[in-house]
Amino acid sequence: MCGIVGILQRDGAPVSQALILSMRDAVAHRGPDDEGVHVDGPLGFGHRRLSIIDLSRAASQPMFSPDGRIVIIYNGEIYNFRELARELTKLGWSFRTRSDTEVLIAGYAIWGIRELARRLDGMAAFALWDAAKRRLHLVRDRHGTKPLYLWRTANSLVFASEIKAFLAHPDFKVRVNDAALREYFTFQNLFRTHTLFAGVEHLPPATILTVDQDGERREIYWDYEFGRTEAIGEAEAVAELDRLMAQAVERQLVADVPVGAYLSGGMDSGTLVALAHPHVPRMQTFTAGFEMSQVDGIEASFDERRAAEMMAYHCKTEHYEQVINAGDIRWALPRVVWHLEDLRLGMSYPNYYIARLASKFVKVCFSGAGGDELFGGYPWRYYRVFRALDRDDYLKSYYGFWQRLTSIEDRTAMFGASPGGEDEMFDVFRSVYTDADRLVCDTPEDHIANALYFECRTFLSSLLLVGDKLSMASGLEVRFPFLDNALVDFAMRLPVRHKLSDLEQMLSVDEDAVRKKLLARDAFAGGKSCLRQAMAHVLPPAIMERRKQGFSSPEASWYRGENAEYVRDTLLGANLTSSEFIDPDFTRRKVEEHLAGKANHRLLIWSLLSFEHWCRIFLGGQRPESQSSTRAAAA
Repeated sequence: MCGIVGILQRDGAPVSQALILSMRDAVAHRGPDDEGVHVDGPLGFGHRRLSIIDLSRAASQPMFSPDGRIVIIYNGEIYNFRELARELTKLGWSFRTRSDTEVLIAGYAIWGIRELARRLDGMAAFALWDAAKRRLHLVRDRHGTKPLYLWRTANSLVFASEIKAFLAHPDFKVRVNDAALREYFTFQNLFRTHTLFAGVEHLPPATILTVDQDGERREIYWDYEFGRTEAIGEAEAVAELDRLMAQAVERQLVADVPVGAYLSGGMDSGTLVALAHPHVPRMQTFTAGFEMSQVDGIEASFDERRAAEMMAYHCKTEHYEQVINAGDIRWALPRVVWHLEDLRLGMSYPNYYIARLASKFVKVCFSGAGGDELFGGYPWRYYRVFRALDRDDYLKSYYGFWQRLTSIEDRTAMFGASPGGEDEMFDVFRSVYTDADRLVCDTPEDHIANALYFECRTFLSSLLLVGDKLSMASGLEVRFPFLDNALVDFAMRLPVRHKLSDLEQMLSVDEDAVRKKLLARDAFAGGKSCLRQAMAHVLPPAIMERRKQGFSSPEASWYRGENAEYVRDTLLGANLTSSEFIDPDFTRRKVEEHLAGKANHRLLIWSLLSFEHWCRIFLGGQRPESQSSTRAAAA
């Protein structure tokens, strides 16, 4: 796990090594163990290393092929690298290291870039320079687990693991991308490849970008396919899923450093711990909980420490907890925004705290992300679409659900008349389906399969980005066993009826009742049914029977109580930096509605707070100093 930066001068001008060093050291927190640089005329590479596999200097980067023709910088882990190495050895490659990085060089030399990318099982973002062909390849893994950002000047392509590396470039100027801002405040997410920084985009998942004298070419080498299910009996499906889960966990335990796990008290993280702990003596697990004395309503159930403790006892792990108080957001949020840069999703500062805790004990942590999106863990979401009449009805219904923050009326109040027109955000939503005009929407199963596709392409993608940024802020690598290639391939082929045990109940429920979210949430609790059956032999019944609950802090209560002053000071004070972009009257109205208990705007207030800090940090230069970045800089 590492940080990478690079520049390719398309006009042939030499790259400044001093500039590469400045960019590289801007992401020092991603790799406190080692550093490297390489400049070859118009090409410059910088690398910071977090040593996980083959800790020797022989595995340092940039890494070169024996003849010096191929140079690579790489961020990630390839879990099947040993199998690939054996295959490449038979084809004539003589390995000098035990690292997965050298497998990428050998694979490119023997198979070419496309075949190499298709064979990788793991998480990766890498830049490979073919000096003989004067050709650069930039590649991201299937799911986009590792970030890779792009920025262009008139004569150069600049790339990095994090946007803050661009701040070291003398030509980079921070400007707000208005289209991305409207998109973020619609979905609390970005579905397109742009970012809040004008001119900066991320390379999409499963994409190869090739740059040479002929220009730039992009190739998508993989995509989710939930519609091509196979006929398989329930017993056979359970047995195969049991085998694949065990294989995925064992495969991702490969490391030359200690491996721990996040433990939320839910089924997904519990499954990973239950399958991993027999292979890891005295496994260490980590949970974040909340001080709940001033919390009421549904948020009173948000603290999962007791369930996590039960699972830790069941598996006999060495268990640690982080208790988060209402006041912790004031210190954490500027640091979270600084590391996230590319704002996504909801209350993520607990992720920052738990990664900070885990990094004191281990270098690698398992996370259960992906289990819900692949196996149908959000049944109450699907009630929005399973009765859709046709393609248009499906798209409009699901679009209505995913407008998490604002309506078109709100956005008009926030930004004035929308220059994109009333249908701008619907078009953005629709574009997630790469072939929306041919979307199959004939049955309820089709609708749910389409929803799973959408959630993997958007919600899961951003969960992975947030997970990467906030763990690497503390020099911690997070792994996602649910994203093992064979397991994902099986999940996509698995019929919807094996994922949702209450599908028949969903189809028979009264349509008026379906429109009531809380009733639907209570009625449809049969998500991940096949996974539950497969893991019944390793999980205690109390964990198996728990209802799905997202990892979220009780902000609705805290914003009205202990954090009310912080919200008012930040969003209603005289020093509001974001007022240039968002109408302050709109902000005041929404905040006052929430504080008075007239509405629950917790997601919107989180995003308003986050963007205000984004403006202060990236436009105003008020960069926070974090414990993790100070430690990395001193390493």
